[in-house]
Amino acid sequence: MRRVKAFQPRLNLTDLSGISNFAFLYLTTGVPDRKRPLYWGLPKGTLLICLALALLCVLTYAPSLSLPLLEDDYANIWGAQHYGSWAGFPAMFHDDVARVRATVYWTIYLVWKYFGLSPLAFRVSNLILQIFDTWLLYAIGLAWGRMRPAAFWAAAFFAVYEGHQEAVMWFSANNELLLFLFGGASLLCWIKASSRPANEWLLRAAGLLLFVLALLSKESAYIFVPLFLLATPVEEWRRSLPHLAPYCLLAAVMIVSVVLTRGHSFRFTDGSFSLHAPVWLTLPRNVGRVLWFWGLLSVTLIFMSSAAASVRKSALIALAWIAIALVPYSFLTYSTQIPSRQLYLASVGLSFLFGLAMVQLREITLASPQRAGRGPEFPKGTAPPVAATQAPFCAPFLKRSWLAAIVMLAVVGHNVGYIWIKKQRQFRERAEPTQELIQAARQTDGLLWVQCFPRHPSIAEAAVWVALNRYPSNLIFTPDQAAPLKPSATFCYKGH
Repeated sequence: MRRVKAFQPRLNLTDLSGISNFAFLYLTTGVPDRKRPLYWGLPKGTLLICLALALLCVLTYAPSLSLPLLEDDYANIWGAQHYGSWAGFPAMFHDDVARVRATVYWTIYLVWKYFGLSPLAFRVSNLILQIFDTWLLYAIGLAWGRMRPAAFWAAAFFAVYEGHQEAVMWFSANNELLLFLFGGASLLCWIKASSRPANEWLLRAAGLLLFVLALLSKESAYIFVPLFLLATPVEEWRRSLPHLAPYCLLAAVMIVSVVLTRGHSFRFTDGSFSLHAPVWLTLPRNVGRVLWFWGLLSVTLIFMSSAAASVRKSALIALAWIAIALVPYSFLTYSTQIPSRQLYLASVGLSFLFGLAMVQLREITLASPQRAGRGPEFPKGTAPPVAATQAPFCAPFLKRSWLAAIVMLAVVGHNVGYIWIKKQRQFRERAEPTQELIQAARQTDGLLWVQCFPRHPSIAEAAVWVALNRYPSNLIFTPDQAAPLKPSATFCYKGH
């Protein structure tokens, strides 16, 4: 049998559509040809993709590296100083509220130990986690058969998406980054083990270990269990249930341990969780928030064009991912709008949905003009089949193969511009009260009377202790405290 040489796309630098075709074929065909040279054990094409995704993350969040620490950052650093070291390990695991955030304390402690209170170091650590999570999403997409064609587009969208920006720009929200890092890596092991490779037992053991780390990152990690089933073909569910049992057991243990803290955990008293919350309002409202507006455009393109049934089913699975990922956060009582940082896991489903839409867009634009505009010809007097009459609703306008690249540039411009222009300013304003308080305390030798401060007094105390190594007793907050003590200075943040 004659051996057919693998197709190698050729790049014509004088043809924009040629560049687009080359980039798409080179970046989205999965694992490159085995004959291509390996670098650090990876094909060159994979390394180029990872580099491009990392650059998108840096482009999106580079301006945020100049932001100071925010209010809760100081309190979490204070907690990490007690719980993050080896000496604090037993104390943390005896604290039934803190132990479900163990990886958060370890991360904060390592950054603080080696870089001190440098805001740049803390923000770079979040950016690195965002890069790892973007690479992980790309790897999951390649391993998950139905999402494989959409893997690159999905990862590129995830890298720049503004909807979950708080998880990256606010250091104390790194629990969302760690949750997906470990939970997503466990899901990747689950998907790869499902194909029964020679190292299946190793993948399943690694998946369980990573799932434990996810459970030690945030209370909502149990939601990965239904996501494991979502990533499994329905016909494989029966065979997969025994392998899913250990995950269910670990998740049940964690859920019970959290419920047992309801009598003294602030998460049950500050509105973070309540079974009486209006879930029927919160969940659909925030599914809509996640879908607006790139998600809605993606749904429109997939379901109003002649997309294949497999693509539409994959889109429904991506939509189900969004809804499932939002369930733990739909029990808020203080608001029916879930904070943007908690949209991080749901945005993975949105990214896959967008990736599928980009694949469908390329299917439309790469079709021949006859197929895209008129459809196939049939003999006179013969009625064409129904499917042949359902030409893409936008086909006459999509004749250029580089349209997908233009859409991707629009996505990058919209999301990056929103973060640079609006969110950057908001986060800087959010940091001002705490930064001004620290500056006032630094200039005061004695007691400081904090007359007006838009945060809880515990945040002011943690900020002064961590930033200046001064006891919280140097701050007083009420006239009754100030009368006998005669403070040296007063502080009042009046804002803008």
